[in-house]
Amino acid sequence: NGAKPWCLFTWAIVFTAIMLIVTLPILTGGLLMLVLDLHLNTQFYDASFNGDPVLYQHLFWFFGHPEVYIIVLPAFGVISQALSTSAGKSVFGGPAMILAMGCITVLGALVWAHHMMTVGLETDTRAFFSAITMMIAIPTGTKIFNWLSTFMGNPFSTISLDIWYALSFIFLFTLGGTTGVVLGNTAVDVALHDTYYVIAHFHFVLSL
Repeated sequence: NGAKPWCLFTWAIVFTAIMLIVTLPILTGGLLMLVLDLHLNTQFYDASFNGDPVLYQHLFWFFGHPEVYIIVLPAFGVISQALSTSAGKSVFGGPAMILAMGCITVLGALVWAHHMMTVGLETDTRAFFSAITMMIAIPTGTKIFNWLSTFMGNPFSTISLDIWYALSFIFLFTLGGTTGVVLGNTAVDVALHDTYYVIAHFHFVLSL
């Protein structure tokens, strides 16, 4: 039964492992090509010899963006477990929570180029990555509302330290997710590229 609280943490680890298996070989290949450029005079990334420096960005961010979800997905499982245990009931919408994590896994691996809006991507390419980026808000919002629905009905007098921790995480994560939807807009992304807004968004998403 997907609604069992322990199952959500298990599924979170499964999806994290899938993302690692898919993305780490790409990063390894990109770094190997970089080492070959440095030590064996290949020209994968050297523009002076018809190499493509943007290729390295594609290979790096194909791992770099899913890495955010690799870090935060296990935390989703921990928060689900904490809320379920403290509330004394299964997390609301267990199967939907599993589906949401699956959607985050798939969509999170498809939006790497939204870190590269300033490198000269074509308009239709930017539109694609912008749309997929904003679509991640749907499964993410599902998880937030299900967490809050699990908590509802419990008197505040029974709130324990782990519940305060979980609610604090949800608040900070919601704030980070909201700033991420704003960054999903291509024009805003270009304007705020390499600013502290992006750094703050990242740290709020991870609730650091």
